Amino acid sequence: MFSWIASMVAPLLLASGADFPGWQSLNDTIMGGRSQGQCTATTDGLLMEAIVEQEGGGFVSCRSPVLEPSRDLSAYGALELQLDGDGRRYKLAIACRDGVGGLTELIPGGLRWVSEFSTRPNGTSVVTIPFNRLTPSVRATPVGFPLRFNARAVTRIQVLHSKFGDVGGRNPGFRPGPLRLLIRSIRAVT
Repeated sequence: MFSWIASMVAPLLLASGADFPGWQSLNDTIMGGRSQGQCTATTDGLLMEAIVEQEGGGFVSCRSPVLEPSRDLSAYGALELQLDGDGRRYKLAIACRDGVGGLTELIPGGLRWVSEFSTRPNGTSVVTIPFNRLTPSVRATPVGFPLRFNARAVTRIQVLHSKFGDVGGRNPGFRPGPLRLLIRSIRAVT
């Protein structure tokens, strides 16, 4: 796409302030872990508060409901998150229809396109995650066969803090204990 055309596409606000409808927590308790977390829509954004336990799972998250209809973000090249973090390293995970007959939707745990990002210990961070930086993963394990991210059919967005990084190893910014993250907004940008 020509840069002057791309610059004409206005950012698309996906969620901000109290407008995070249907977002819920998903924590390691689904696999026997002990982390406890919740997501609450506030006037400032989506607040994730948790106590993260490393043993038996080691993750907490907030995720959107399944987006029906799916969101066509093909006019954009990235997601921009504005958030008040705590110095931890988080992960963005996006689900989308795969374009190969829905085969990846049959994978237990689902295929997610992930990328790690860091937050400042104080104040607001603005993080831009290009779609071409996302890597396919299933349950924190990178997928080794070639797949293509389908920006035309985004079906779910998730933000998580996990002991596993986006390439399958340990997350160097993982910290067990109390966690507080405020997601102020999520936008699609060029």
